[in-house]
Amino acid sequence: MGIPYDDLVLINQSENPEEPTVITINCPDKTGLGCDLCRIILFFGLSIVKGDVSTDGKWCYLIFWVLGKPTTRWGLLKKRLLGACPSVSSASGIYYFRQELEHPNPLDVFLLKFCCYDRRGLLHDVTGVLCELELTIKRVKVSTTPDGKVMDLFFVTDTRELLHTKKRQEDTYDHLKAVLGDDMISCEIELAGSVVNICSQGSSFLPPAISDEMFSLELSGEQPNVSSSTSNGVSITMDNSLSPSHTLIQILCQDHKGLLYDIMRTLKDYHMQISYGRFSAKHGRNCEVDLFVMQADGKKVVDPNKQNALCARLQMELSLPLRVALLSRGPDTELLVANPVELSGKGRPLVFYDITLSLKMLNTGIFSAEIGRTLIGDREWEVYRVLVDGDSLSLSRNRIKEGVRNMLMGWE
Repeated sequence: MGIPYDDLVLINQSENPEEPTVITINCPDKTGLGCDLCRIILFFGLSIVKGDVSTDGKWCYLIFWVLGKPTTRWGLLKKRLLGACPSVSSASGIYYFRQELEHPNPLDVFLLKFCCYDRRGLLHDVTGVLCELELTIKRVKVSTTPDGKVMDLFFVTDTRELLHTKKRQEDTYDHLKAVLGDDMISCEIELAGSVVNICSQGSSFLPPAISDEMFSLELSGEQPNVSSSTSNGVSITMDNSLSPSHTLIQILCQDHKGLLYDIMRTLKDYHMQISYGRFSAKHGRNCEVDLFVMQADGKKVVDPNKQNALCARLQMELSLPLRVALLSRGPDTELLVANPVELSGKGRPLVFYDITLSLKMLNTGIFSAEIGRTLIGDREWEVYRVLVDGDSLSLSRNRIKEGVRNMLMGWE
């Protein structure tokens, strides 16, 4: 007897769009599984309003209550969640039927190069098509010529691993053509190869003043007191007295887009194993999180230095999950957004999509855009640099900064 492959992930879709859909996952466990699953849920644009996690170290049971959209592709979401579930070999004596194997090798990077006539919201429309096609943007370089044309270079990977085929490339072209219409001039797709190392780096360095403003917490090295920390509306308490084998982490904070992902990502980077956890969003934007965790060696977190480090990192990630700043560039304004990269090398999903959407909603043009990575302190950061067209800048810089930040955080 075994568990059928499809039953590892069950999605009970709500008939009322205002009520959450329930996602149940029952599969072998691994350190960081919660982070990987939350990342996928975030990639599909869903909000987790409640969650329960439990595991015995070999097998885990997770339930997420999520709010979706009418366009949510639930079948595809299930397929991606199934793909994140570990192999059964990690749970001896329990087995199920799996039709697909995970691919440990990194995905090929392709260069999508197209030229078209510029118009307001163009970059967001293109980004939306790529997200719909499950093409992950790794790097981007966008520039506008004086005659009103745009040359876009997107370095992407294909979740479906089919972009090397003629059919997949033609499908990508057709989707872009349907959105851009007669504005499209040309479109080419090729394997990036070594060109990705030359053309995709971008100007990811940051001026010292901007680095100090965006990353003051990392650069200062400040840490909160052991066991308890309260700052910027975030309260974190660590307690070793309630369980003989686990450390309890209690978090009270305001909700934001990807909150549970930010928590799970931090614990994954610190190699923490969650044995039991509960997450709930209360009225307004208040959230409560209780997590019983242990270290990779199966012991509590008793070292004061480790407690300090973990508490400080959670404090930063929940207070400032993304950094937003504006820099004057003569008559133009440069928008900079930065988010930490997982130790596994994965960046936060949909950041570029949200940036371009917020600027489109603010009716603000984009002259050029780049994505790069840089080291700040001891961590790698993904940096988005967007030069806002000065001729279209009708809003104050503070209004743009707040609009982008609110979109990234999922606030109205």
